[in-house]
Amino acid sequence: MATWQQRLVHVIEHAWLSHGPLALALWPLSQLVRLWLAVRPVQLAPSLAVPVVVVGNLVAGGAGKTPTVMAVVELLRRHGWTPGVVSRGHGRASAAVTPVSDNTPAAQSGDEPLLLHIRLRAPVVVGRDRFQACQALLRLHPAVNIIVSDDGLQHRRLPRAASVIVFDERGTGNGWLLPAGPLREPLGPLPPPHSVVLYNAPAPTTPWPGHLASRSLKGAVQLDRWWAGDIATHAALRALAGRPLLAVAGVARPQRFFDALHQAGLRFETRALADHYDYRHLPWPADTADVVLTEKDAV
Repeated sequence: MATWQQRLVHVIEHAWLSHGPLALALWPLSQLVRLWLAVRPVQLAPSLAVPVVVVGNLVAGGAGKTPTVMAVVELLRRHGWTPGVVSRGHGRASAAVTPVSDNTPAAQSGDEPLLLHIRLRAPVVVGRDRFQACQALLRLHPAVNIIVSDDGLQHRRLPRAASVIVFDERGTGNGWLLPAGPLREPLGPLPPPHSVVLYNAPAPTTPWPGHLASRSLKGAVQLDRWWAGDIATHAALRALAGRPLLAVAGVARPQRFFDALHQAGLRFETRALADHYDYRHLPWPADTADVVLTEKDAV
C-alpha cells in the first residue's frame, strides 16, 4: 500500500506533465526560482589535475543516471582510462566528504554510491561539495586520471571537461521550473558546450539533438552471491519463470523495473516503495518465498 509521501510524490509528478491547476498554483514560486538562477553569484570553477565528466539530468526524479554512470565508467576503461567516481550521496546522514568501501553503511554513503562502488570496483568518494570530493578522491587514489561525477550539472563549483545529460520519456514535462514543473534550470535552444544528450527512451523527448539508449535486464543473481561479487545471468532470471514472485522496487520510477520483468516472462505481485527506501523494516511477510528487487534495493 502506498504511503502518503508516495501518493504526494505521484500527485506532484503527474502535475509536472501538464499546465493543470496544481502546476498553475505553483507557477509563481517557479518564477522566484527563475529569478534566483538569473541573479545567483557565478562561481569560477577551480581547476583539477584530471578531467571531469558530469552525468546528470535537467529534470527532478530518476531519468536513468546511475546506469549511465556505470556505462560511462566502463566505456572509459575500454579506452585506457582509470576512472573514479564522486557523488553527493542522496539521503545519507552526513554532508562530509567520505570514501566509500564495501563495508560503508548505505546510511553513510548513500545507496547509489555504494552500488557504484560494488558493481564497478572503482574508487568512489561522496560529499556535498563535489569539488572537495574530487580532491579527496585524487589524494586517496593517485592512479585515477579521470573522474565521473554522478549528478552535478547544477554544481557550478565543479569543473567539467564534458557532460552527459540524461532525459527519459518525460522529456521536460510541462517545461516549467521547479516546483511548478520538473526543470532544475531552463532548457536553452541548444545543449551546453561539450555535452552529449542521452535519451533513456524510445525516441527523443526534447528538441535537443541526442542519442537513444535501450534499457534491459542483465539477469538475476541471489542476493548473497551479488554481495560476493557474482554476476547476474539470464539463466538465473529464466529459472524464476513459473514461480510465485514478489517484485519490489524502491526507485524513482518503479514501473520501469516491473515492465522489464513482464517482458522477461515473469509473473509476480508488485510492491512500489519510496525512492531510496532504507529497508529498516522489510516490506514483505517473513514467509514470502521469492522476492525480486533492483540492485539499488540490494545495497
